[in-house]
Amino acid sequence: MMKILVINSGSSSIKYKLFDMPSQRLITKGLIDRIGEAGSKFSNHYSGLKVILEKIKSVDAVGHRVVHGAEKFKKPTLVDQNVIKGIKKCCAIAPLHNPANLSGILACQKLLPGTKQVAVFDTAFHQSIPEHAYIYGLPYEYYQRLGARKYGFHGTSHEYVAAEASRILKKPLNKLKLITCHLGNGCSITAIDKGKSVDTSMGFTPLEGLVMGTRCGDTDPALIIHIMRKKKLDTKQMDRILNKESGLKGISGISNDVRLLEEKVGAGNKRAKLALDIFVYRIRKYIGAYLSVLGGLDALIFTAGIGENQADIRENICRGLFGCLGKKPKIMIIPTNEELMIARQTFKLITRRA
Repeated sequence: MMKILVINSGSSSIKYKLFDMPSQRLITKGLIDRIGEAGSKFSNHYSGLKVILEKIKSVDAVGHRVVHGAEKFKKPTLVDQNVIKGIKKCCAIAPLHNPANLSGILACQKLLPGTKQVAVFDTAFHQSIPEHAYIYGLPYEYYQRLGARKYGFHGTSHEYVAAEASRILKKPLNKLKLITCHLGNGCSITAIDKGKSVDTSMGFTPLEGLVMGTRCGDTDPALIIHIMRKKKLDTKQMDRILNKESGLKGISGISNDVRLLEEKVGAGNKRAKLALDIFVYRIRKYIGAYLSVLGGLDALIFTAGIGENQADIRENICRGLFGCLGKKPKIMIIPTNEELMIARQTFKLITRRA
Protein backbone atom coordinates (compact mmCIF):
# COMPACT_ATOMS: atom_id res chain seq x y z
CA MET A 1 0.00 0.00 0.00
CA MET A 2 1.26 3.46 -0.90
CA LYS A 3 -0.30 6.81 0.00
CA ILE A 4 0.19 9.21 -2.89
CA LEU A 5 -0.62 12.89 -2.50
CA VAL A 6 -1.52 14.61 -5.78
CA ILE A 7 -0.90 18.36 -5.83
CA ASN A 8 -2.18 20.91 -8.35
CA SER A 9 -0.61 24.23 -7.43
CA GLY A 10 -2.21 27.26 -9.08
CA SER A 11 -1.05 30.86 -8.86
CA SER A 12 -3.18 31.44 -5.74
CA SER A 13 -4.49 27.97 -4.89
CA ILE A 14 -3.62 24.38 -4.04
CA LYS A 15 -5.95 21.52 -4.97
CA TYR A 16 -5.03 18.17 -3.51
CA LYS A 17 -6.19 14.55 -3.38
CA LEU A 18 -4.73 11.69 -1.38
CA PHE A 19 -5.00 8.20 -2.90
CA ASP A 20 -4.32 4.74 -1.56
CA MET A 21 -2.45 2.93 -4.33
CA PRO A 22 -2.70 0.56 -6.06
CA SER A 23 -6.35 0.26 -4.91
CA GLN A 24 -6.96 3.80 -6.29
CA ARG A 25 -9.16 4.58 -3.27
CA LEU A 26 -9.59 8.31 -2.63
CA ILE A 27 -8.76 8.93 1.04
CA THR A 28 -9.31 12.69 1.20
CA LYS A 29 -9.29 15.84 -0.93
CA GLY A 30 -9.40 19.58 -0.48
CA LEU A 31 -8.65 23.07 -1.72
CA ILE A 32 -6.83 26.07 -0.33
CA ASP A 33 -7.35 29.30 -2.25
CA ARG A 34 -6.55 33.02 -2.05
CA ILE A 35 -2.88 32.24 -1.36
CA GLY A 36 -0.89 35.47 -1.21
CA GLU A 37 -3.99 37.66 -1.42
CA ALA A 38 -4.83 40.46 1.01
CA GLY A 39 -6.45 39.12 4.17
CA SER A 40 -5.45 35.50 3.51
CA LYS A 41 -3.72 33.53 6.26
CA PHE A 42 -1.62 31.82 3.59
CA SER A 43 1.23 34.02 2.38
CA ASN A 44 2.70 31.40 0.03
CA HIS A 45 2.40 27.77 -1.12
CA TYR A 46 4.67 26.60 1.69
CA SER A 47 2.26 27.85 4.37
CA GLY A 48 -0.69 26.30 2.53
CA LEU A 49 0.96 22.91 2.12
CA LYS A 50 2.08 22.95 5.75
CA VAL A 51 -1.56 23.09 6.87
CA ILE A 52 -2.54 20.35 4.37
CA LEU A 53 0.22 18.03 5.59
CA GLU A 54 -0.70 18.61 9.22
CA LYS A 55 -4.13 17.16 8.38
CA ILE A 56 -2.88 14.28 6.24
CA LYS A 57 0.03 13.13 8.45
CA SER A 58 1.35 10.22 6.32
CA VAL A 59 2.51 10.55 2.69
CA ASP A 60 4.66 8.03 0.80
CA ALA A 61 5.03 9.96 -2.47
CA VAL A 62 3.81 13.15 -4.16
CA GLY A 63 2.61 13.59 -7.73
CA HIS A 64 2.55 17.12 -9.13
CA ARG A 65 0.67 18.50 -12.08
CA VAL A 66 3.06 20.62 -14.15
CA VAL A 67 1.51 22.42 -17.10
CA HIS A 68 4.45 22.83 -19.48
CA GLY A 69 7.33 20.44 -20.09
CA ALA A 70 8.23 21.67 -23.61
CA GLU A 71 10.19 19.04 -25.55
CA LYS A 72 12.41 18.16 -22.60
CA PHE A 73 9.83 16.20 -20.60
CA LYS A 74 8.03 13.52 -22.60
CA LYS A 75 6.84 11.36 -19.71
CA PRO A 76 6.31 11.50 -15.92
CA THR A 77 9.64 12.28 -14.28
CA LEU A 78 11.11 11.78 -10.81
CA VAL A 79 11.95 15.22 -9.43
CA ASP A 80 15.59 16.09 -8.82
CA GLN A 81 17.59 19.31 -9.17
CA ASN A 82 17.99 18.88 -12.93
CA VAL A 83 14.22 18.47 -13.34
CA ILE A 84 13.63 21.59 -11.24
CA LYS A 85 16.02 23.50 -13.52
CA GLY A 86 14.14 22.18 -16.56
CA ILE A 87 10.77 23.28 -15.19
CA LYS A 88 12.24 26.72 -14.43
CA LYS A 89 13.36 27.04 -18.06
CA CYS A 90 9.80 26.28 -19.20
CA CYS A 91 8.48 29.17 -17.07
CA ALA A 92 9.31 31.53 -19.94
CA ILE A 93 6.69 29.87 -22.16
CA ALA A 94 4.17 29.16 -19.35
CA PRO A 95 4.51 32.18 -17.04
CA LEU A 96 1.01 31.82 -15.55
CA HIS A 97 1.32 28.14 -14.61
CA ASN A 98 4.82 26.71 -14.26
CA PRO A 99 6.04 29.08 -11.50
CA ALA A 100 3.05 28.08 -9.36
CA ASN A 101 3.56 24.37 -10.14
CA LEU A 102 7.21 24.74 -9.16
CA SER A 103 6.26 26.46 -5.88
CA GLY A 104 4.39 23.32 -4.86
CA ILE A 105 7.38 21.11 -5.64
CA LEU A 106 9.82 23.30 -3.70
CA ALA A 107 7.45 23.54 -0.73
CA CYS A 108 7.14 19.73 -0.61
CA GLN A 109 10.93 19.40 -0.70
CA LYS A 110 11.12 21.37 2.54
CA LEU A 111 8.06 19.88 4.23
CA LEU A 112 8.60 16.25 3.14
CA PRO A 113 12.39 15.83 2.96
CA GLY A 114 13.38 12.53 1.40
CA THR A 115 9.89 11.83 0.01
CA LYS A 116 9.87 10.95 -3.68
CA GLN A 117 8.15 13.49 -5.93
CA VAL A 118 7.02 12.95 -9.53
CA ALA A 119 6.23 15.69 -12.06
CA VAL A 120 3.44 14.82 -14.52
CA PHE A 121 3.31 17.23 -17.47
CA ASP A 122 0.15 18.37 -19.31
CA THR A 123 2.19 18.53 -22.51
CA ALA A 124 3.78 15.07 -22.25
CA PHE A 125 0.93 13.07 -23.81
CA HIS A 126 1.11 15.23 -26.93
CA GLN A 127 4.82 14.60 -27.55
CA SER A 128 3.78 11.78 -29.90
CA ILE A 129 2.32 14.33 -32.37
CA PRO A 130 4.30 14.10 -35.64
CA GLU A 131 6.53 16.94 -36.81
CA HIS A 132 4.28 17.86 -39.74
CA ALA A 133 1.44 18.51 -37.26
CA TYR A 134 3.33 20.51 -34.66
CA ILE A 135 5.54 22.80 -36.77
CA TYR A 136 4.05 26.21 -37.60
CA GLY A 137 4.39 27.91 -40.98
CA LEU A 138 7.02 30.30 -39.62
CA PRO A 139 10.76 30.52 -40.33
CA TYR A 140 12.15 27.20 -39.10
CA GLU A 141 14.80 28.93 -37.00
CA TYR A 142 12.02 30.11 -34.63
CA TYR A 143 11.37 26.49 -33.79
CA GLN A 144 15.08 25.71 -33.48
CA ARG A 145 15.98 28.72 -31.34
CA LEU A 146 12.74 29.66 -29.56
CA GLY A 147 10.89 26.36 -29.37
CA ALA A 148 8.02 27.84 -31.39
CA ARG A 149 5.80 24.81 -32.06
CA LYS A 150 2.49 23.24 -31.04
CA TYR A 151 2.73 21.61 -27.60
CA GLY A 152 -0.90 20.97 -26.66
CA PHE A 153 -2.38 20.87 -23.16
CA HIS A 154 -4.95 18.95 -21.04
CA GLY A 155 -2.83 15.91 -21.92
CA THR A 156 -3.43 14.10 -18.63
CA SER A 157 -7.21 14.46 -19.09
CA HIS A 158 -7.14 13.26 -22.71
CA GLU A 159 -4.97 10.29 -21.75
CA TYR A 160 -7.24 9.35 -18.83
CA VAL A 161 -10.52 9.37 -20.76
CA ALA A 162 -8.92 7.46 -23.64
CA ALA A 163 -7.87 4.72 -21.22
CA GLU A 164 -11.37 4.69 -19.70
CA ALA A 165 -12.92 4.39 -23.18
CA SER A 166 -10.73 1.36 -23.84
CA ARG A 167 -11.87 -0.22 -20.58
CA ILE A 168 -15.57 0.52 -21.17
CA LEU A 169 -15.49 -0.64 -24.81
CA LYS A 170 -13.48 -3.73 -23.79
CA LYS A 171 -11.12 -3.13 -26.67
CA PRO A 172 -7.33 -2.58 -26.51
CA LEU A 173 -6.32 1.07 -26.74
CA ASN A 174 -3.91 0.24 -29.56
CA LYS A 175 -6.91 -0.90 -31.64
CA LEU A 176 -8.92 2.31 -31.23
CA LYS A 177 -9.32 5.60 -33.08
CA LEU A 178 -10.67 8.24 -30.66
CA ILE A 179 -11.50 11.93 -30.58
CA THR A 180 -11.54 13.32 -27.04
CA CYS A 181 -13.25 16.65 -26.29
CA HIS A 182 -12.21 18.32 -23.04
CA LEU A 183 -14.80 21.10 -22.79
CA GLY A 184 -14.66 23.36 -19.75
CA ASN A 185 -13.75 27.03 -19.37
CA GLY A 186 -10.63 25.94 -21.24
CA CYS A 187 -11.34 23.62 -24.17
CA SER A 188 -9.27 21.29 -26.31
CA ILE A 189 -9.83 18.39 -28.71
CA THR A 190 -7.36 15.59 -29.37
CA ALA A 191 -7.12 12.97 -32.12
CA ILE A 192 -5.86 9.70 -30.60
CA ASP A 193 -4.73 6.82 -32.79
CA LYS A 194 -3.70 3.54 -31.15
CA GLY A 195 -3.37 5.27 -27.79
CA LYS A 196 -1.13 8.07 -29.10
CA SER A 197 -1.98 11.75 -29.52
CA VAL A 198 -1.54 12.58 -33.21
CA ASP A 199 -2.98 16.12 -33.15
CA THR A 200 -4.58 18.49 -30.67
CA SER A 201 -6.29 21.87 -30.87
CA MET A 202 -4.25 23.87 -28.33
CA GLY A 203 -0.86 25.06 -29.51
CA PHE A 204 2.25 26.84 -28.23
CA THR A 205 -0.05 28.16 -25.50
CA PRO A 206 -3.59 27.17 -24.45
CA LEU A 207 -4.93 30.10 -26.53
CA GLU A 208 -5.00 28.29 -29.88
CA GLY A 209 -7.89 26.18 -31.12
CA LEU A 210 -11.50 26.26 -29.94
CA VAL A 211 -13.50 29.25 -28.80
CA MET A 212 -13.42 28.93 -25.00
CA GLY A 213 -14.87 30.64 -21.96
CA THR A 214 -12.70 33.74 -22.20
CA ARG A 215 -10.09 32.75 -24.83
CA CYS A 216 -10.56 33.56 -28.50
CA GLY A 217 -9.08 30.40 -30.03
CA ASP A 218 -7.97 30.42 -33.69
CA THR A 219 -7.71 33.99 -35.02
CA ASP A 220 -5.92 35.64 -37.94
CA PRO A 221 -2.62 36.93 -36.46
CA ALA A 222 -2.74 39.96 -38.76
CA LEU A 223 -6.06 40.93 -37.17
CA ILE A 224 -4.34 41.08 -33.76
CA ILE A 225 -1.74 43.47 -35.18
CA HIS A 226 -4.48 45.55 -36.82
CA ILE A 227 -6.45 45.86 -33.55
CA MET A 228 -3.32 46.80 -31.59
CA ARG A 229 -2.53 49.58 -34.04
CA LYS A 230 -6.07 50.93 -34.20
CA LYS A 231 -6.70 50.77 -30.43
CA LYS A 232 -3.10 51.70 -29.53
CA LEU A 233 -2.73 48.62 -27.30
CA ASP A 234 0.51 47.25 -25.90
CA THR A 235 1.28 43.52 -25.75
CA LYS A 236 0.14 43.19 -22.14
CA GLN A 237 -3.25 44.73 -22.91
CA MET A 238 -3.71 42.57 -26.00
CA ASP A 239 -2.73 39.45 -24.09
CA ARG A 240 -5.43 40.21 -21.52
CA ILE A 241 -8.07 40.73 -24.23
CA LEU A 242 -7.20 37.48 -26.02
CA ASN A 243 -7.10 35.35 -22.86
CA LYS A 244 -9.51 37.02 -20.43
CA GLU A 245 -12.04 39.07 -22.41
CA SER A 246 -12.74 37.02 -25.54
CA GLY A 247 -14.45 33.70 -26.27
CA LEU A 248 -18.00 33.15 -25.01
CA LYS A 249 -17.69 36.12 -22.65
CA GLY A 250 -16.47 38.51 -25.33
CA ILE A 251 -18.93 37.46 -28.04
CA SER A 252 -22.00 37.40 -25.80
CA GLY A 253 -21.08 40.42 -23.70
CA ILE A 254 -22.70 38.51 -20.82
CA SER A 255 -20.67 35.65 -19.36
CA ASN A 256 -18.38 32.70 -20.01
CA ASP A 257 -20.86 30.42 -18.17
CA VAL A 258 -22.64 28.20 -20.71
CA ARG A 259 -25.53 27.61 -18.30
CA LEU A 260 -26.26 31.32 -18.04
CA LEU A 261 -25.93 31.76 -21.81
CA GLU A 262 -28.43 28.96 -22.42
CA GLU A 263 -30.88 30.74 -20.09
CA LYS A 264 -30.38 33.96 -22.05
CA VAL A 265 -30.94 32.14 -25.34
CA GLY A 266 -34.25 30.90 -23.94
CA ALA A 267 -35.15 34.51 -23.20
CA GLY A 268 -34.38 35.51 -26.81
CA ASN A 269 -30.89 37.01 -26.43
CA LYS A 270 -29.33 36.95 -29.92
CA ARG A 271 -25.70 37.46 -28.89
CA ALA A 272 -25.88 34.65 -26.36
CA LYS A 273 -27.16 32.41 -29.15
CA LEU A 274 -24.42 33.60 -31.50
CA ALA A 275 -21.75 32.84 -28.88
CA LEU A 276 -23.02 29.27 -28.42
CA ASP A 277 -23.45 28.76 -32.17
CA ILE A 278 -19.82 29.79 -32.74
CA PHE A 279 -18.68 27.58 -29.85
CA VAL A 280 -20.45 24.54 -31.31
CA TYR A 281 -19.37 25.27 -34.90
CA ARG A 282 -15.68 25.44 -34.01
CA ILE A 283 -15.90 22.11 -32.16
CA ARG A 284 -17.68 20.46 -35.11
CA LYS A 285 -15.02 21.80 -37.48
CA TYR A 286 -12.19 20.34 -35.42
CA ILE A 287 -13.94 16.98 -35.11
CA GLY A 288 -14.37 16.91 -38.89
CA ALA A 289 -10.69 17.70 -39.39
CA TYR A 290 -9.63 14.97 -36.98
CA LEU A 291 -11.90 12.44 -38.68
CA SER A 292 -9.77 13.06 -41.75
CA VAL A 293 -6.52 12.80 -39.75
CA LEU A 294 -7.57 9.47 -38.19
CA GLY A 295 -9.22 7.99 -41.28
CA GLY A 296 -12.10 6.69 -39.18
CA LEU A 297 -13.48 6.84 -35.66
CA ASP A 298 -14.47 4.31 -33.00
CA ALA A 299 -15.63 6.77 -30.32
CA LEU A 300 -16.18 10.47 -29.71
CA ILE A 301 -15.64 11.27 -26.03
CA PHE A 302 -16.90 14.28 -24.07
CA THR A 303 -15.39 15.25 -20.73
CA ALA A 304 -14.91 18.19 -18.29
CA GLY A 305 -17.58 20.61 -17.03
CA ILE A 306 -19.39 21.43 -20.28
CA GLY A 307 -18.66 18.11 -21.97
CA GLU A 308 -20.02 16.08 -19.07
CA ASN A 309 -23.01 18.20 -18.06
CA GLN A 310 -24.43 20.22 -20.98
CA ALA A 311 -26.59 17.79 -22.97
CA ASP A 312 -27.88 20.44 -25.41
CA ILE A 313 -24.34 21.41 -26.36
CA ARG A 314 -23.40 17.77 -26.99
CA GLU A 315 -26.53 17.19 -29.08
CA ASN A 316 -25.86 20.29 -31.21
CA ILE A 317 -22.28 19.18 -31.78
CA CYS A 318 -23.27 15.66 -32.85
CA ARG A 319 -26.36 16.50 -34.93
CA GLY A 320 -25.74 15.18 -38.46
CA LEU A 321 -22.01 15.05 -37.81
CA PHE A 322 -21.41 11.48 -38.89
CA GLY A 323 -23.78 11.16 -41.84
CA CYS A 324 -20.85 10.59 -44.21
CA LEU A 325 -19.59 7.59 -42.23
CA GLY A 326 -20.72 4.06 -42.97
CA LYS A 327 -20.71 3.23 -39.25
CA LYS A 328 -21.61 5.75 -36.57
CA PRO A 329 -19.01 5.92 -33.78
CA LYS A 330 -19.87 5.52 -30.12
CA ILE A 331 -20.70 8.79 -28.36
CA MET A 332 -19.34 8.60 -24.80
CA ILE A 333 -19.47 10.84 -21.73
CA ILE A 334 -16.54 10.05 -19.45
CA PRO A 335 -15.87 12.17 -16.35
CA THR A 336 -12.21 13.14 -16.27
CA ASN A 337 -10.01 12.43 -13.27
CA GLU A 338 -6.62 14.02 -13.85
CA GLU A 339 -5.61 13.55 -10.21
CA LEU A 340 -6.17 9.79 -10.38
CA MET A 341 -4.15 9.65 -13.61
CA ILE A 342 -1.31 11.50 -11.88
CA ALA A 343 -1.50 9.09 -8.93
CA ARG A 344 -1.37 6.10 -11.31
CA GLN A 345 1.64 7.49 -13.16
CA THR A 346 3.42 8.39 -9.91
CA PHE A 347 2.85 4.90 -8.49
CA LYS A 348 3.95 3.22 -11.73
CA LEU A 349 7.16 5.24 -11.98
CA ILE A 350 8.18 4.80 -8.34
CA THR A 351 7.44 1.05 -8.18
CA ARG A 352 9.19 0.45 -11.50
CA ARG A 353 12.32 2.25 -10.32
CA ALA A 354 12.20 0.33 -7.02
